[in-house]
Amino acid sequence: MAKPFSLDIYFGTEGKGAFVQYRGQQGIISLRLKTRSNHGSLAAPKVTYVWDEVIGGKATGSYGLTQEAGKLSGIWYKRSKDGKQFQLEQIIAPGDEARIDKYLLHDVLISFRHTSDNLLVFSYSDGSTKTSQLPGFDHPDPRRLGTIADYNFDGFDDVAFSIPDEGMGVYRTFSIYLYNPKSKRFQLLAEPNAPQGKCSGLCDVTLDKKNKLLMSSCRGGATWWTDVYRYSNSSKLMWVKSSKQQ
Repeated sequence: MAKPFSLDIYFGTEGKGAFVQYRGQQGIISLRLKTRSNHGSLAAPKVTYVWDEVIGGKATGSYGLTQEAGKLSGIWYKRSKDGKQFQLEQIIAPGDEARIDKYLLHDVLISFRHTSDNLLVFSYSDGSTKTSQLPGFDHPDPRRLGTIADYNFDGFDDVAFSIPDEGMGVYRTFSIYLYNPKSKRFQLLAEPNAPQGKCSGLCDVTLDKKNKLLMSSCRGGATWWTDVYRYSNSSKLMWVKSSKQQ
């Protein structure tokens, strides 16, 4: 009879930053995204992910699962050496909502919480760590989101954290940490110094990858505004224009 085992699968936006950690083990195993497929309806979208388990640069197995409305199903692990497949079941325990979430990005372990704890920790492969404090909540729905994307269009994914705005919570304010491939470190992106901008800080951030523009959108009174920024050669955000949303 096979011995029972339990594990945690961590992953971020579009299946990026994924790794697995077996309960009772200190080490982690990197997961490389193999496929991502969208199915279901617009009202009830489903996404199925398959990752390769990578140990010593070699794929030693694969994991798969389907995510729908934050819940996981159809979870499995397949061992490469003998092709044996194990069906796994998600167990949600009390307090899981407040547990530490983690991403593994560029061999950097990023740890944070979705709830009111504001601590952010970057653990680097050389054994050093960098701790920061994320902005605190001033809203009855303390829900922090993590997003992995290439925010400065340099070909390397970065990480951002967002919380509801301090007013009505109709948009989210962002803290973006850019990855520097030379130093192999993450650095907080300075908020733009743009008196012409209509939004305070970075809000509901979206990206125009084709034109390498970053958009920040917020509401002031009854009007929604969008500030458009471009990066300077020194990787600072430079204001391009502001416009009312129709």
